[in-house]
Amino acid sequence: MSIGGACAAPIVVVGAGLSGLSAALQLRGAGHEVLVLERADEVGGRVGVAGPEGYAYDVGASVLTMPSLIDEALSAVGSDRDRVDLRLIPIEPAYHARYADGSTLDVYADADAMVDEVRRVCGPEEAQRYLDLRRWLTEIYEAEYDSFIDGDLTARSAGDPRVRRAAADILRLGGTGSLGRRVRSLVHDDRLQRLFTFQALYAGVSPTRARAIYGAIPYMDTIGGVSFPIGGMRRVPRAMAEALVAAGGRIRTSVTVTGLEASGRTIVAVHTADGERLECSAAVLTPDLPVVDRLLGTVGVPAPRRRRHYSPSAVVMHGLVATDVVERWDVRHHTIDFGAAWTTTLDELVASRGRARPMTDPSLLITTPALTDPGLRRTIDGRSYDPISVLAPCPNLDVAPLDWRLLTEPYLAELRTVLRRRGYEGIESMRVEHVDTPATWAAAGLAAGTPFSLAHRLDQTGPLRVHRGTRAFDNVEVAGCGTTPGVGIPPVLISGKLAARRLIA
Repeated sequence: MSIGGACAAPIVVVGAGLSGLSAALQLRGAGHEVLVLERADEVGGRVGVAGPEGYAYDVGASVLTMPSLIDEALSAVGSDRDRVDLRLIPIEPAYHARYADGSTLDVYADADAMVDEVRRVCGPEEAQRYLDLRRWLTEIYEAEYDSFIDGDLTARSAGDPRVRRAAADILRLGGTGSLGRRVRSLVHDDRLQRLFTFQALYAGVSPTRARAIYGAIPYMDTIGGVSFPIGGMRRVPRAMAEALVAAGGRIRTSVTVTGLEASGRTIVAVHTADGERLECSAAVLTPDLPVVDRLLGTVGVPAPRRRRHYSPSAVVMHGLVATDVVERWDVRHHTIDFGAAWTTTLDELVASRGRARPMTDPSLLITTPALTDPGLRRTIDGRSYDPISVLAPCPNLDVAPLDWRLLTEPYLAELRTVLRRRGYEGIESMRVEHVDTPATWAAAGLAAGTPFSLAHRLDQTGPLRVHRGTRAFDNVEVAGCGTTPGVGIPPVLISGKLAARRLIA
């Protein structure tokens, strides 16, 4: 499928995920001809969708923070949310946490509402401590954002006075220390400690091992707030694609790029699985890192020798549950259902090869988006159904090379049993329509069978995440969650923007 008008020697963006679309919007806004090539038949990348139009449901990223970054991408071509009919609704509470002792706690971005909630659940002294934690999370985020998240760090950045000041602030705030230890020093209730550290799993690091700099992640959702697009998460990439095409950019789906063509230090064309040779003036590569390595390998760039360490993966069960059943559950849009165990089960995810295993007492993320957007409900035989997703973290295939073809059905049965024991009566009636496991992620070309790419270890963070293979060429950049600044919707949007800026420069 081809969208938009013809052009000569455009900048080719490989991949129409959020990073690719972000890069394409920035490049088009700067006056460049842009052609986006996507191997799937739908834009979105890891903001995935399954099912036929009219009955489709989201199967990818579900936690949307920092919508201002979407606004920034749209504004690059003079567009905005209204023009592309992107309606974002703040989710309150951002999370509903359920604990094994029967207690619950809601997370509100508003400080007063959150203080009241912490006071209700944990007492007045802990409410005051929460304010100290909120202050520290805000400070660590503000210290990092301009220079280390939204900035284009390189080895030469060490001489930049702004970077030096930011680094000094991060050191003063204990950013290189342990996130878990810092949070425990500020709030004493175990339930709060879990609620403000579990986000490290988004970065592929156990909360018990994460550095305090990743306090920026809990800031984004617990203080910055979580939103949801009416019509589902799929509306975000579709809206970005609509803005790009309206500005004269082109998108072609169902096109697999298999190689690059170079002349000296310049990439001059991309080649596709259908035998096409498409000339280009530059390229932005946004697939997962092994695919990028293969593409650069076609023009003589050797794959990196250093071993990469990847994030834990997940098993995600998507399906439909009758609305009258869901209404009896204790859930909100995003529900975190914590198991009784914590540290031991986290260690199971990141243990060494042969010792890692799925969590024996899993903490689960249950997403029920129709509670925010009732339009997502589906009517079958006169009965209303809600789309439900249940995410269970699990090890990646590097550390736990399990045969998920054989394990999937028994594991889903185990998940249903766990959910039923935790009060989700009627879960056995769930009409499962789509399941992702490390095996399906691997089949989609994602390294180690994980959608979360490189783990944010100290040796794989900041400028150390930049793909060095592009040094061989003057007109190639890499974007996406495997490069800087990292994993998650805000970082990949920023990643595309930074890649575009480097090309423009």
